Amino acid sequence: MTRILLLALTGLVLSCSQASVDMPTAVRFATFNTSLYADSDGGLIARLMNNDAAARKVAAIIQHQRPDVLLLNEFDYDDEGKAIAIFLRDYLAVGQLGEQPISYPHHFSGTVNTGVASGLDLDGDGRSDGPGDAWGFGRHPGQYGMLVLSRYPIDANSARSFQHFRWADLPDALTPKNPDTGAAFYPDTVWQQLRLSSKSHWDVPIHSPLGVIHFLVSHPTPPVFDGPENRNGLRNHDEIRFWAEYLSDARLDWLYDDDGKHGGLLQDAAFVIAGDLNADPMDGDGFQHPVRLLLDHPRVNSRFVPTSSGARAQAARYGHSREGNTATHTGDFGPSAGTLRIDYVLPSRQLNVRDGGVFWPATGETGHDWIDASDHHLVWLDLTINRNSTTE
Repeated sequence: MTRILLLALTGLVLSCSQASVDMPTAVRFATFNTSLYADSDGGLIARLMNNDAAARKVAAIIQHQRPDVLLLNEFDYDDEGKAIAIFLRDYLAVGQLGEQPISYPHHFSGTVNTGVASGLDLDGDGRSDGPGDAWGFGRHPGQYGMLVLSRYPIDANSARSFQHFRWADLPDALTPKNPDTGAAFYPDTVWQQLRLSSKSHWDVPIHSPLGVIHFLVSHPTPPVFDGPENRNGLRNHDEIRFWAEYLSDARLDWLYDDDGKHGGLLQDAAFVIAGDLNADPMDGDGFQHPVRLLLDHPRVNSRFVPTSSGARAQAARYGHSREGNTATHTGDFGPSAGTLRIDYVLPSRQLNVRDGGVFWPATGETGHDWIDASDHHLVWLDLTINRNSTTE
């Protein structure tokens, strides 16, 4: 009897060991446009120091979904990192609205183009000191910034930023033109200085249980708020195309980062593209639906499409005609504009998707009263390694 029990226990241990081999660790990647910004420099810090209700809801959503690696869009950047420190300490490390605290020992942030004065008249209003004249639309430097949070170590020394990459240096860049005359909207002296990224493009290597994953994050400009020249629509297109080029197997001598290093991402490197890309693959105002350049890219695994019950229900309430599946939508822009899919987590083909979704609870579901904190919704994927591929 004792021998049988011992054999049974041994078999159980072997079974559990085999299960751990067959079931690789999943890492949850997510993106969330938090709308945690202010129109004045230091305004977000002031909000966070005063028990901000929207920030508590944002934190509750993060605590509920518990991503391992997370991009926050529209989180104002400050040089001293005060807003980050307060958000980590007073919001995420404290249980919010019935959720459990969560800790992110590693984070990455940096300067962005929003609100940084160009000294040029970029919006054609005869002035050079407005928010539309910054390298990226903004009322102060750092507005609508980006923040990467991670449970796993970040190789900050190997991270690449493309904040200063010039739009004109992108091959076949879409030059805004006056549709009536065909003349360039920007004088050549201005065009040659324009930065492509409205915030920044970052390649942030994460040392995860799956190996090194390059977190490719950005927040392209909305393809609206311009004129017949469609300068924002064309910029949105090329900001998204930048990542498609970055993944290319062609020689990319023209592509340079802020440290002067040339070239794109190594072909055997695993990656996750994330961010509010402000582009729906089938609907909306995007020029030629540029996100398809990523969804159809040979290095991208886009087969799994996250959905939610809340998105479908809200789209039905608005009643807009849509070509795409409304359950995949991530942004809610009110009765006039409706809902769209514009936030993405797109893994490379070295990675498999075990699960995923959009945090958009329907009426009566947990967290439904939190989602008014932002007009965007958190998108998440649980990723495992594809055993037929290798990471860097």
